[in-house]
Amino acid sequence: MIQLFNDEQHTQILSEDGSYTAYSKEYGEHYHSTKDGALKESLCKHVIPAFSVIEQEEVYILDICYGLGFNTLATLLYYKQNRPQTKLHIYSPELDETLIRSLENFTYPQEFKDFKEIIITLSRVGVYEDESVYIEVFLGDAREYIRRFENKFDIVYQDAFSPSSNPMLWTKEYFSDIKKAMKKEGVLTTYSIALKTRIALYENGFEVYLNTGKEFRGATVAAFKTLENFEPVDVEHKMRCNPEVISLRDVKI
Repeated sequence: MIQLFNDEQHTQILSEDGSYTAYSKEYGEHYHSTKDGALKESLCKHVIPAFSVIEQEEVYILDICYGLGFNTLATLLYYKQNRPQTKLHIYSPELDETLIRSLENFTYPQEFKDFKEIIITLSRVGVYEDESVYIEVFLGDAREYIRRFENKFDIVYQDAFSPSSNPMLWTKEYFSDIKKAMKKEGVLTTYSIALKTRIALYENGFEVYLNTGKEFRGATVAAFKTLENFEPVDVEHKMRCNPEVISLRDVKI
């Protein structure tokens, strides 16, 4: 049975770039910034900065969490337009099965019109594959899923609900698991500029950078190597200036 999108937990909301996002009543948050816009946020805060670093022709991506699927679909859009020869492997956990089942009835932007078959297939069976793309949506706990992988991912889209709403996907220990799942040359992107988030990344050996642009609010890029095209964040200095701020932890200390 096909589920309608608007239900007791989710409501479609028009964002400022003309694309729709949704409001989660459970978490009390939108899936994207309504000011930046759903499509623009995915492209500018995740896809474009990640692929300015990763250039190989076969790329493994961890998309935390699948949500409305914008990061995955925006990745397909970017590669269709810019690097169609690239082989993509995208793995994405999502706790909300009802949401996934309803996505074939979500109002996606016109830019995603060629991905309708992919959207429907993922909504119904959770896996899509063709000669250039493999996408897997895992229904369940993201942290359980991440621990299955080691030295796997070139890119991580860290796009869970905010640290205040979903803290277990922003802790020091969580990013330790992310680190183990990533390749040493990998890159992580996130919309969060919270100092707690940046400290948790720094404590796990990431170098932290500011991602800025004229048409979107600041975001964060992190990697285990020096990135020349982003402004470094001096996390140690910020920690000295804000000694009361510490990273989120699995167990309160």
